[in-house]
Amino acid sequence: MTALQQEPDPPVDDLDRRFRAGDDVALREAYDRYGRAVHHLATSMLANRSDAEDVTQATFVAAWLGRDTFDPAKGSLIGWLLGIGRRKVIDRMRASARETRVVETVRQLPEPAQTEPDPDRVVDRLVIADELARLPDDQRRMLELAFYDDLTHQQIATVTGVPLGTVKSHIRRGMASLKRRWEVDGAAPGPRPAGISGTR
Repeated sequence: MTALQQEPDPPVDDLDRRFRAGDDVALREAYDRYGRAVHHLATSMLANRSDAEDVTQATFVAAWLGRDTFDPAKGSLIGWLLGIGRRKVIDRMRASARETRVVETVRQLPEPAQTEPDPDRVVDRLVIADELARLPDDQRRMLELAFYDDLTHQQIATVTGVPLGTVKSHIRRGMASLKRRWEVDGAAPGPRPAGISGTR
């Protein structure tokens, strides 16, 4: 059989159409066909291999959940996926930068004065930073924007594009987690650090 007589590959447009229609098989085919390209994009922009793998997975999850917004008439599936991948990489880089700022803030805390030691304040900050790192990504991001960037709920909704009600819900659940950790660690009777006692 000559090259001209060989069976052609399935048309890409058909995969695009089936993906948008919610065909589970098309999701697997899209991952098999384009997963490596998305992963290459992530690894070229992120130093951490684990972060790149997470971004690749998050890209396909976001694409599948938002497949109704994909329009094959406006561009290819691979181009759309890479666009989502770039946004996920940027989100991961921003999250990493915030986590680094938390760590650096803790590291730069002044040593308690020898004459008036105040270890409780240092412990309080460490507990908060540690608990923030344990929260789900959405809750942590909202709390960091509220406490470290000093944004109001409405400002957070504007910056992130997340509905105001969802922002409030993430912050409420995140603060509840912080409060539980605070009480478990026996710190509840003491003073709360700034920004933990209320929401806006």
